Amino acid sequence: MAIKKVCIIGLGALGILYGHHLTKRMPKGALRIIADQERTRRYQSDSVFCNGERCEFNYLAPEDVEEPADLIIFAVKYSGLNDAIKAVKNQVGEHTIILSALNGITSERIIGQTYGMDKILYCVAQGMDAAKVGNRATYDHMGMLVFGEGESGVISERVREVARFFESVAVPFEAVTDMNKRIWGKFMLNVGVNQTVAVYESNYGEIQKEGAARDTMIAAMREVMVLSEKEGTNLTELDLKYWLNVLDPLCPEGKPSMRQDMEAKRFSEVDLFSGAVIELGKNMVSLHLSMKNFIGGLKIKKLNIPSLDIVIREFGFPSVTFLG
Repeated sequence: MAIKKVCIIGLGALGILYGHHLTKRMPKGALRIIADQERTRRYQSDSVFCNGERCEFNYLAPEDVEEPADLIIFAVKYSGLNDAIKAVKNQVGEHTIILSALNGITSERIIGQTYGMDKILYCVAQGMDAAKVGNRATYDHMGMLVFGEGESGVISERVREVARFFESVAVPFEAVTDMNKRIWGKFMLNVGVNQTVAVYESNYGEIQKEGAARDTMIAAMREVMVLSEKEGTNLTELDLKYWLNVLDPLCPEGKPSMRQDMEAKRFSEVDLFSGAVIELGKNMVSLHLSMKNFIGGLKIKKLNIPSLDIVIREFGFPSVTFLG
């Protein structure tokens, strides 16, 4: 089945980046942005821009009933995931494929609890330096979407369908057979990068050069390596080097999502990073100290941080065997 109709939910930096890219390469109306009426009015009134170009988006309200999407891309903040899951209900059909570009290591499981894991392909968005201020997104590096089945060693027909579609619309991608390691690797990078840049109130450039910030980032990443051994993923120094190589080409003036949240006075996703490490490694005392120091440093800087208890109660932390 060829992918012809695509929905995106979430117009943050990534949603705008991919929405704008696909709008220019798909037939009119084939890409739909799912947004409630209030958001749609604001988007249409103020317009949405990507690298200075006005985005010509086709909006669809959650209550609208249309022919189901062949592909749905989740690009919301973690705090908006529950609402997003409800909002896409009318666009999910028997053969719909769902990709989640969210940070963290649990969004696929959470979406799958509603729509079934048979709809889900695991996905990691990596290598992009997109940022959003107001209604304007900018980026130098588009990065790529890495996706695959939860079962190791498998390239399914669904994976091939998505690969063919991305090829047809020039979306950089990689279809892989080891998504568990890739998801944990991106988690390792996020734990280091997002929190370090937020605490140091800096940008990618600060952690791309030798110094205290880069040392802090790498130390945090190594704590995730220890946790991955406990969980059987076994990240190694080679994985650490791979993700540092993903980080190093990014625009030095760019900023990861937590730093952007900090500047915009939004709730951060610290619970996806330090909070998740603490919860998953709660019997590993050595992991707690560094992660609690991150949370403490962010609170001192008055970054909005929802209680970890609230996040656990709202979403839960599924079994740490995330794939399969």
